[in-house]
Amino acid sequence: MRALLDTHAFLWWMTDDARLSALARETIGDGANEIYVSAATGWEMAIKARLGRLQVPGDFAPFITDQIAENGFRVLAIELAHALHVHRLADHHRDPFDRILVAQSLVEGMPLLSCDAQIAAYGVELVW
Repeated sequence: MRALLDTHAFLWWMTDDARLSALARETIGDGANEIYVSAATGWEMAIKARLGRLQVPGDFAPFITDQIAENGFRVLAIELAHALHVHRLADHHRDPFDRILVAQSLVEGMPLLSCDAQIAAYGVELVW
């Protein structure tokens, strides 16, 4: 299975946070699955880190890239098709990062690992 991580799922996986559901943990940990981290997730975390709302051990960029590599995750770039698909989305969710993740999930045909109930309104397959 190919699956895309919402930002909170990526952070909770890195920190072994109990809020990560058992199904999400199993899906991420299954080596047969291809797990993707969106460039939008990196962008969102960078903004939050810069504003002091996200702290990671050590230097931000190397820590995040190391975590992606160490966990065998793949990076999903934001393509023009993803950006343009946002135009087709209803206004269920106003967060631009969540909207691009929804668009990527729909365009790429992969489920999104997220506990955000508002995302379900888009018809995205959620794994949680």
